[in-house]
Amino acid sequence: MRKLNILAALTAVAMAFLAGSAGALDVKVEAFATGLQSPVDLKEVPDGSGRIFIMQQTGAIAVVNADGTMRPEPFLDLRAKIPQLYVRFDERGTLGFAFHPNYKDNGKFYVYSSRDIVREKEDLLHEVFGHHTSYVSEFTVSKNPNGADIDSERVLMKIEQPQFNHNGGAMEFGPDGYLYIALGDGGFADDWGYGHNKKIGNGQDLSSLLGKILRIDVDSKSDGLEYGIPADNPFVNQDGARDEIFAYGFRNPWRMTFDTGGDHQLFVADVQQNSYEEVDIVTSGGNYGWRVMEANHCFDYLNPNDHLDSCDSAGMIAPIIEYNHCNKFGGKNCFGVNVQGGAVYRGSHESWQGKYFYGDWSMSFGGKSGRLYVATNDGGTWAFERAHVTNHDFVTHVLAVLQDLKGNVYALTSESMGPFGSRDTVYKIVP
Repeated sequence: MRKLNILAALTAVAMAFLAGSAGALDVKVEAFATGLQSPVDLKEVPDGSGRIFIMQQTGAIAVVNADGTMRPEPFLDLRAKIPQLYVRFDERGTLGFAFHPNYKDNGKFYVYSSRDIVREKEDLLHEVFGHHTSYVSEFTVSKNPNGADIDSERVLMKIEQPQFNHNGGAMEFGPDGYLYIALGDGGFADDWGYGHNKKIGNGQDLSSLLGKILRIDVDSKSDGLEYGIPADNPFVNQDGARDEIFAYGFRNPWRMTFDTGGDHQLFVADVQQNSYEEVDIVTSGGNYGWRVMEANHCFDYLNPNDHLDSCDSAGMIAPIIEYNHCNKFGGKNCFGVNVQGGAVYRGSHESWQGKYFYGDWSMSFGGKSGRLYVATNDGGTWAFERAHVTNHDFVTHVLAVLQDLKGNVYALTSESMGPFGSRDTVYKIVP
């Protein structure tokens, strides 16, 4: 059963935190890398060099040296391979990457990218909604440690996407050595329409990879696949279910991270529809509700602004964080429009240990007013407050909050709604 009473209490506590300045955690931001195009992912390379790589949605991965200087040439450049993106707003592109745990020895890394579909006959509906294919690919570093061998690409997966949006794209290796891949529900809205299971939605359809967290073994190959299926995946050999699925019931899981300390839990920020946003701790076989639920509320896909009094939510797992969407609540008593996860702080500042830092893209779709938040676990109940930036006006869109191998957290931001220009910045969040 979903824990309705716990989430109601959580929301009440969160609202109390944000109601006044006493409920805000003061932070500062330091510009870490500038001159970027829509930075959406950040990883420190696990080779002891201290370099941090930043993926830009427009196709290139930038390299920041240990001394903080950014190299002029990208580590990987896929701009010629991805579709031409809509400059005003787009959710396709290069959306996530992950270094193999043994990267220092094997030089392998993995990239999620959007590619065009070659069709014999053009379909106007597909063109309008940006029909494309998601690639999960393996690459290898070249002899130059600051450059990948683009010709080394080995495609592990191709996933057809019915619309241009809700792609997910986050990729992380878990403490078990397997690769986890976040996929959105296929786009449009409300998990219905072209390319969606009209009866139950893609999020609840275990025969579809869309709306899921996948878990694969990149070091083996199962029959007919370019990757292996871990034997303990929860739906292996279940009739009508895909073996790759680790968890399901997601709308657009945008950024996920494993806690590098504690119990190494998997945190997923799942963008919701019109009324609420949510963050989940994801476990094997879990059902996180979409499209039966929007965050902790029964959802009616035919009337998305109204919520049902009851629904069949048995067995669905409640989010640890829920907050009001500014479209629904008219800009009052609300905290944003798109949740942007998120990482558990494990750096050197003692009082921040175990806190989950995350953000929201903006307080409105028309404005450049991203916010930073921080959540604290108090005996199993999570409460959040604003992370108030004291040394910067911080008028920007927040695209993600991610971390390096030392446990420090960074805000990836953009000056525009769409993936264009070269004005975007990654900030390090500090006390």
